Amino acid sequence: MNKKTKAITKSQAFYCTMLFFLIAGLVATILIAVSLGPVNISIGDTYRIIIGRLTGKNGLYANAGKATIAIVWNMRFPRVLLGIISGAGLAICGCVMQATVISRIRPDDKIIFYLQATVNNPISEPYILGVSSGATFGATLLIVMGLGTIVSGGAFIGAVIATVMVLGIAGRHGSMTTTRLILAGTVVNALFTAFSNFIISVGANADSIMTIKFWTMGSLANAGWKNIGLPAVVIIVVTLFFLTQYRVLNTMMLGDETAVTLGINLSFYRKVYMALIAVVTGVLVANCGIIGFVGLIIPHISRAFAGTNHKRLMPVVILTGAIFLTWADVLARILVKNAEMPIGIFTALVGAPFFIYIVTKKDYGRE
Repeated sequence: MNKKTKAITKSQAFYCTMLFFLIAGLVATILIAVSLGPVNISIGDTYRIIIGRLTGKNGLYANAGKATIAIVWNMRFPRVLLGIISGAGLAICGCVMQATVISRIRPDDKIIFYLQATVNNPISEPYILGVSSGATFGATLLIVMGLGTIVSGGAFIGAVIATVMVLGIAGRHGSMTTTRLILAGTVVNALFTAFSNFIISVGANADSIMTIKFWTMGSLANAGWKNIGLPAVVIIVVTLFFLTQYRVLNTMMLGDETAVTLGINLSFYRKVYMALIAVVTGVLVANCGIIGFVGLIIPHISRAFAGTNHKRLMPVVILTGAIFLTWADVLARILVKNAEMPIGIFTALVGAPFFIYIVTKKDYGRE
């Protein structure tokens, strides 16, 4: 066995081991996250209640109180599932975004396992499309109008409108380039932010301002069995689609010129990917509010261990994003006694320093 074969075998063994620990970590995260809260519940009771309800074996949790069963099954378990769905969705969208808006791989990059070694646009994430500002506008308008019961619908419609505007502007004169996409997202973001601030200034009272503030920072507090079905279906379908697109995503990292020689129409794929990312982000924002930085930091951290091949990268991104957001929600629930903090605070505390690190790297933007 030569050195190259040994290196490949070692890399595959490391990757499989990493996936095993991530899956085990996700299962452990579910049990621990459901157990933690203002009312602590043992992991054993949590396990028996979840398994018993899923399998129909009610005898497994016969000794648990009704209140404990209600807390685990009706409150915490749906919330943890929504956190997993949201984390995985935002992370995979960020991963695809970072591949979609890449210019090319630098010729002097030798090792693909180092953080951001081959990424020329490392600050891309789903909200670059202006989805967050569009969703904020839709939600703000309905909250101020007193229609709080349909805020999620307004947020989703606002996100869709913003995305349509971005794609329309970016693809106005033919092919959709990275520069046009980013500039269009910036303009639309500024526009809807101005609209939202205007509505707040002229029509909001103290209660609606607090509601808007909490919603724009993100929260999983409204999670329940009734509102996790749509996000779950959308995330699963889109994620499965993206998992089949690793060849195109890898080609995107080589640049437009290389893609053309390989017969791949990147403009078409960019439009498809951006539309799907917009749908995912809009659905998640409508249910969870705006949770930033997940789509920014998780792909980079995953890339450091899984490399830049999207066939290996995306499963790691999905699992890491799910674990990260679930633990951020746990901290939001337990850090302050008898109170709950917006989850966006914790993702920003991790993401902002990471963003600064990306921007201040010595070789950032180096040709």
